[in-house]
Amino acid sequence: MERVLGDGGHVLPAADPAALTAWYRDRLGLDADDDGLWRQETGPTVFAAFGSGTDHSGSRSQGTMLGFRVRDLDAMPDQLRANGADVARETQDMAGVGRFGRVTDPEGTRVELWQPA
Repeated sequence: MERVLGDGGHVLPAADPAALTAWYRDRLGLDADDDGLWRQETGPTVFAAFGSGTDHSGSRSQGTMLGFRVRDLDAMPDQLRANGADVARETQDMAGVGRFGRVTDPEGTRVELWQPA
C-alpha cells in the first residue's frame, strides 16, 4: 500500500491573502517563499480526529484547525500578545504528548501551538 510521506501543506481561504500570509510570517515566523514553499524543521506531527460536536478547533463552523510545533510555549504566546494577537490564556498539558496553547489568526482560524514533550 502506498502511504503519505508527511504533511503536504495547508491552504486557507482569506479575504486578504497577502495580509494573512504576512501575519503568519511576522507573528509565527512561518517563512514560506513566494510560491508558498516552507522548509520546516523535522519533527512529529499530530493527526487526530475529533467528534463533530466538539469546539476543540474553535467555532463549530471551522472544520479544521492548524497546528504548529513551537520550541517554547511560555515565550510564544507572550510574543504574540505583544503584537496584538488574540491568544487564549489557558494552556493544556497532555501527559507524554506535550503542552498546547491556541491563537486565532486575523481571519478567525484557530491555530494550535504545540510544545512536544
